[in-house]
Amino acid sequence: MQGMSESADGGRGVRVVALSWVDNAGISRVKAVPAHRIEHADRWGVGMAPVFDTFLVDDSRAGGPGFDGPVGDLRLRPDLTRLTPLAAQPGWAWAPADRYAQDGTPYEGCQRSFARRMSREAEARGIELRMGFETEWTVEEDPRAAPALSGRSGPGPAYGLARLAGSGPYLLDIADVLADQRIDLLQIHPEYETGQYEVSTAPESPVDAADTAVLVRHCVRALSVRHGLLPSFAPLTTPTGAGNGGHLHLSPWRSGSNLLHGGTGPYGMTRDGEAFLAGILEHLPALTAIGCPSPASYLRLIPSQWAGAYQCWGRENREAALRLVTGPHAASDSANAEVKCFDQAANPYLVVGAVIAAGLAGVDEGLRLPTEYTADPAAAPPAMLERLRVRRLPDTLTASIGHLEKSALLRRAMGDRLLDAVLAVRRAEDKLFAGRTAAEIVEATRRRF
Repeated sequence: MQGMSESADGGRGVRVVALSWVDNAGISRVKAVPAHRIEHADRWGVGMAPVFDTFLVDDSRAGGPGFDGPVGDLRLRPDLTRLTPLAAQPGWAWAPADRYAQDGTPYEGCQRSFARRMSREAEARGIELRMGFETEWTVEEDPRAAPALSGRSGPGPAYGLARLAGSGPYLLDIADVLADQRIDLLQIHPEYETGQYEVSTAPESPVDAADTAVLVRHCVRALSVRHGLLPSFAPLTTPTGAGNGGHLHLSPWRSGSNLLHGGTGPYGMTRDGEAFLAGILEHLPALTAIGCPSPASYLRLIPSQWAGAYQCWGRENREAALRLVTGPHAASDSANAEVKCFDQAANPYLVVGAVIAAGLAGVDEGLRLPTEYTADPAAAPPAMLERLRVRRLPDTLTASIGHLEKSALLRRAMGDRLLDAVLAVRRAEDKLFAGRTAAEIVEATRRRF
């Protein structure tokens, strides 16, 4: 690649490239280099301190042995295969970065490297994962914006066509930008709450899916500012709202065939397809500390809100944490599973890596799914739920941390350096928000994601 040539940037005059990575608190961090320095950054990296491993959502630090203090350095190296000129920010491009040690070896605490490593472990077993995220966000009108931009927050009924009267131009701009950046958009529409929207993108490899999730959110932020809107991807933006999910869709494939279709298991799942989902379901209590990482997450993860608060599965059951989506009968490529309990405070690279680790454990152990649950678990007698092994997922960050601490699977998959940093951040944020009201937690986090 000859620098940021016209062929590389589509003739858009890219002058600066943003190199981003996502920390363990779920915050996308960035360093940027002039376009003519991108080859140098690719070869030698850009410095960033390892102390960011334990940054919290409010930019304070958890610290701990090996993490705290000003000493040390890592190298951010851009993945130029994902280099993308930003259509919403002319003159800028974006590339996700991996983190390396000074000697050029992959850094053990790099979340993106973890996701890639788990994807390769699946491939070594002959399993290819296809994944995609739903991105939900809420906007409110910026009081500093010009009056001509008012009305774009889209008041009206949930999923209401009427809301497009005000928000249509905004959503159209988002769709255009994503298409211009070659992101395969599946759906874009108003969501449940006033000012809430959703974008769904096509399935990709696990690392690509996480990259796309980061890029989509940045594009939405940039377009929102242009439209005089303040966006938030936080788990909850008002104490009584439904909140923003970060649902992960996935399907395991082998030799070009979807393992969730064409078999003899439940709804046509193959044995390995069922086992992969059973592994995810089995390890969901520990996975909540990865996919629901903030104290605010547990204000969203409540029963009867379609948040998936129970450890169960079901075909098209939107109250189950693991929803099976079989799709049209003849469309084998559309069968997938949705992990509904996760939100966008999560680092998407940690999410895809941890989910793959759990799924592979299910395959290795030959697990089978328990009895499907076909209703809202919150409406069932506790004795019935106990008999069917349907349990509430952890309802506090404290509880989910306990499950993560005891997970030998995730320690083995993530490695000590990465898991210890994640645990340090979770414990510190749990302590940071201890004793605060729901309203105080929402206010402290809604502008951070």
